[in-house]
Formats: sequence, C-alpha cells, structure tokens
Amino acid sequence: MDFDYTESEQSFRREVQDFLRENLPPKKDRDEHFLKTWLEKVREKGWVGFSWPKAFGGSDGGLIEQAILKEEMALAKAPPLGTSMMGLAWVGPGIMEYGTEEQKKKFIPDILDSKVTWCTGYSEPNHGSDLAAIQCKAELVGDHYLVNGQKIWTTGAPWSQWIILLTRTDFKAKSKHEGITCFLVPMDSPGVEVKPIKNMAGDKHFAEIFFTDVQVPVENRLGAEGEGWKVTVSALANERSSIGEVTQMFSKLDELKDLVKSTRVQGKPAAEDPAVRRQLARFETKIAAMKYNGLRYLTKQIKGEPLSSETSVNKLHRASLEIEMDDFAVSLSGEAGLQLKGGENAVGGGSWSKSALNWPNVVIGGGTPNIQRNICLLYTSPSPRDRTRSRMPSSA
Repeated sequence: MDFDYTESEQSFRREVQDFLRENLPPKKDRDEHFLKTWLEKVREKGWVGFSWPKAFGGSDGGLIEQAILKEEMALAKAPPLGTSMMGLAWVGPGIMEYGTEEQKKKFIPDILDSKVTWCTGYSEPNHGSDLAAIQCKAELVGDHYLVNGQKIWTTGAPWSQWIILLTRTDFKAKSKHEGITCFLVPMDSPGVEVKPIKNMAGDKHFAEIFFTDVQVPVENRLGAEGEGWKVTVSALANERSSIGEVTQMFSKLDELKDLVKSTRVQGKPAAEDPAVRRQLARFETKIAAMKYNGLRYLTKQIKGEPLSSETSVNKLHRASLEIEMDDFAVSLSGEAGLQLKGGENAVGGGSWSKSALNWPNVVIGGGTPNIQRNICLLYTSPSPRDRTRSRMPSSA
C-alpha cells in the first residue's frame, strides 16, 4: 500500500499548517471573540462543509484532503470547524439529498455559518441498540403532525436549537424498518421538555427529551412519510475515516508520556519502570492499528468500494482504550490523580480524573459497544447457509 501523498496533497497540508500557525493562539488566549473570528476565517477558507458540493456552499473537497485537514486540526488541538458536528456530518447531507428546496434554503446556510446547533433524536429508553424499533409516535392531523414519545442519550440536546427526529408514523407496517418518518423540529417547540443527564464529572452532554403533543408542520418532514429509515441510513453513511479521532488519541498518548516523565514510582522515574514502558507501548500499538484501519476505510471510499465495519472497529477500540489510558494515568499519579480541578495537588489541573469520570461520553456517544459489535458481526459473519456448510464434515 502506498502511503505517500501527492505534491498537491502535501501543498494542501502546508497550507493548513501555515493557517494554523498564523491564526491559532495558545489555549489560554482563546476567548469568545477568538472563537467568533475563528469560525469566520475557516468559513472563508471553505473548510466548513469542506466535502460538501459547491452548489450547497461547500468546497467539493477530496477525501484525502479532508483527512489531512482533520488530522492537522487535531494535531494543533484547534476548535471544531463549525459549531454543529451533527449538522455538518448528518443533518446537512440528509437535507441535501432528501430535503425540499425550501428546507435547503432555510437550513443549509445556517449550518455552514455556525448559526445553529443540531442534535439527533434517535435512541429511545427501550430500543437504544435497535434503531428500527423506535416507538416515538407522529400522527398526521391536518397540516401538521402530533408527536408524542421520548428520546434518551441525546448528545448536545441541552444547548441545541434543532433536532433531527426519528418517529414512527405507521405501527402496522410489515417491517419495523418501514413506517418510520424523519422530521426537523425546533427544540423550543411547545411540548418539548429536555432533562439533562449529569455524569460523575458534573458534565451534562446527554439528555432525555420528552415530546408531548408537539405540533410539527408537514413542511418540516424530511423525505416522504415512511422513508425515515432510508433518510437516516443515508445520513449516517456520511461517516468519517476516523483519521482526526486517531490523531487525537496520539495527542492524548503524548500527554500521558509527559505525565510519565514527571512521575516517580517507588522513588524512581516512572519512565524507567519496565511495566510502565510496556503499557505505553501497548497503547501506542493499538492507536497505530486504529490509524491503519482508518486508512483502509479511506482507501475504500476513494475507490468507491462497498464500505464495511472499519469505523465501528475503531469506535469499539477507542472506547476501551480511552478508559484504559485514563485509569492508567489516575493510578500512576496516586492520590493526586483522583483530584478534580481546584484540588491542591490535582494532576494536569484535574484533567485526567475528569476524563476518567467522563467515560459514558466515550462509551455511549456514537453508538454503544453492543451496537458496534452488532455492526462488525453483520459484516464478518457468514450467511446462515455458509454457517451450515462450515459445520458439515469434509467429504474426505
């Protein structure tokens, strides 16, 4: 496999690096004014919605250039390219493919200009791992739908202005994948109640959402009635190669190495402890495996080949690996590693202990381990017919 970049791709990487050197101050100097200016500058560069078609305000950026952009942004620990990851990754592409002209004009520009934040109303209390089994009900009444039901583990719900909501409009459909309809709903609609879920670190990234007789205009339906499954699958297909996420993991490993260098174990530098060195090597090997798995996915995208479970494999490994790295950092630091921000001897300003307590964000966000395993099984298991054959004795 050829891992060399073309001159054009290397030139784009240098362009991104130069931009970051000129426009990205140290973290301590990044206030609200900086963030506003940052969003304006990356928008002017055409890097928000980089891979979107130019007809919708994007840059028609290539997949490799997009991976380079995300990698360099992650290395520099830059702010996000836009205020709504959900909007850019899922909602926008869904509207571009299935939205009406009015919906495209109304929503696409605001997503690109970071004027609105989106969340996704997918998971439900009793059907989190089975998206097609949703029970949140939408009933057509005149010129609007009446929505009743509940969603849970909705990332960003406490601060989002809009939600892309998956509902069931036909409970008599032959297949559970049928009778599902997608809507674009303002979060301040009467009847929408958001209850943040507070984790052990005190953060409220997730929330429960209750819908009680929420009126949604017919014009806010995304796609035809009963096409919600197709709309959702298409939106979720806009996956990333995970290159940016892998780069974040390498950055976290560098921070862990810095912690090791400044820590002593039994009176000796921790960096000299064979057990500590083996653990660091194990972490680095796993992250490298994730990197090459992400490149495999990217190669398939470029060649137009059928995609499989690469991103689920990486998500599955990242969830367990982040928890292992956090626990290792906390245990290495002893009592000081348990202290949160404000503690007298808090290690890293309490960042490691907070990260360790934030494990639900890593495990649940983007799909639980069970969901990822199901996806992997879907792509790796032989068909029932093949499994039968594999059990049959050899003719020899």
